[in-house]
Amino acid sequence: MFNFKINPWMYLFITFALFIIIGTFLLKMPFVKHTEGLSYIDALFTATSAVCVTGLIVVDTSGFNFWGQFFIMLMMQVGAIGIMTLTSSLLLFLRGELDFSRKFMVAKISDSSNIQEAEKILIIVVIYTFVMEFVGFLVLSYGFFLDDFALGDAVYYGLFHAVSAFCNAGFSTFDSSLVGSNSIVKVTTMFLIVFGGLGFYVIYNIYMTLFSVERIKVHTKIVIYTTFALIISGTLLIFLLEKGTLSVIDSFFQAITTRTAGFNTVEIGSLHVVTQFLMIVFMIIGASPGSTGGGIKTTAFYIAVVSMYSILRGNKRVVIFNRNIALINILKAYALISMYIFFLVIATLLLLYFGDFTFMDTLFEVTSALGTVGLSLGITGELGIFGKLIITACMFLGRIGPATLITMLLLKEKTSKLTYPEEKIILG
Repeated sequence: MFNFKINPWMYLFITFALFIIIGTFLLKMPFVKHTEGLSYIDALFTATSAVCVTGLIVVDTSGFNFWGQFFIMLMMQVGAIGIMTLTSSLLLFLRGELDFSRKFMVAKISDSSNIQEAEKILIIVVIYTFVMEFVGFLVLSYGFFLDDFALGDAVYYGLFHAVSAFCNAGFSTFDSSLVGSNSIVKVTTMFLIVFGGLGFYVIYNIYMTLFSVERIKVHTKIVIYTTFALIISGTLLIFLLEKGTLSVIDSFFQAITTRTAGFNTVEIGSLHVVTQFLMIVFMIIGASPGSTGGGIKTTAFYIAVVSMYSILRGNKRVVIFNRNIALINILKAYALISMYIFFLVIATLLLLYFGDFTFMDTLFEVTSALGTVGLSLGITGELGIFGKLIITACMFLGRIGPATLITMLLLKEKTSKLTYPEEKIILG
């Protein structure tokens, strides 16, 4: 009868949209209560923020009863590791294998170029996710218990924040996020954020390198080196810009959480404006491909920087770790960055028009939403209906990725056998 085929990107778009809709109605269930009440637009905003692992809120998460917080935690988990991953894991468990089409989708969505690796990646992703969250849950529970919470409360807060941190979501059951938390909570949260933001293919590659003859891929090296370079440079810059008013651990924490997670141990609005702008840059860079975070991704940033350096040196090739980088990868990196900046500019202009906020507050908010970060200078709760819809769209777009949206909308690529003569264009 019908022979309808859906590509991985359309599948990603539809499933995330459906789960946001389901999440919205779950938050509006009669048994879900909020101390301030919850409108449908606020429920949509909260569901989008949870599924897209952003962490921006228009109503306090602490105001929800158990069921509200449980649904938010569930949406964070599913939104982070993906509906495709969960359903494929279930099928793999029941059948013992996946069909080719599902392997293809898993490979595409997990950023793997090898379809045959799909099942292995799937198993490692699921095990890695729940092992990391379980370890984080145990340590965080102990940390909260040391903060004089009752044992039951400490265990509950440990579970919620372990899921939120590893998923890079930034949701907290505390109104002030993690401000005032002890070092155990801060350090554990940082580790969960970093390991959740590396990307599942990187974890798979490291696993295969340790337990087989496979070598570390250039992709993995780029992700690890760039991640740690951004963490170290970010920590130093934030500490110096704040002139020592922040502790080293708080500077370290903000350097990590700024790129993707959205937790904070200090009031963001109290930081120097230069520090806030630095955070915007870090939010744009974001996490790594195949991870729970957003942004242009560390690999695109690295390739753009190295290619610019190569051009300035007069090199015709871009070489990274003794490997020539394909021209198509360089073009894709610049195309991704260009599309990201385009959507960022459009969304900022729209929010400036419909809102009544300063340029800095607006740019910070939009960047945070598009990068699925969750930090704010305090305007999220003051957004009007149009403002909430704009930020909701940004969170959704940031989670699926601007490149995914463009790829999904474009017609099937047509190859041409014709070649045309080259022409040099004056660029500047």
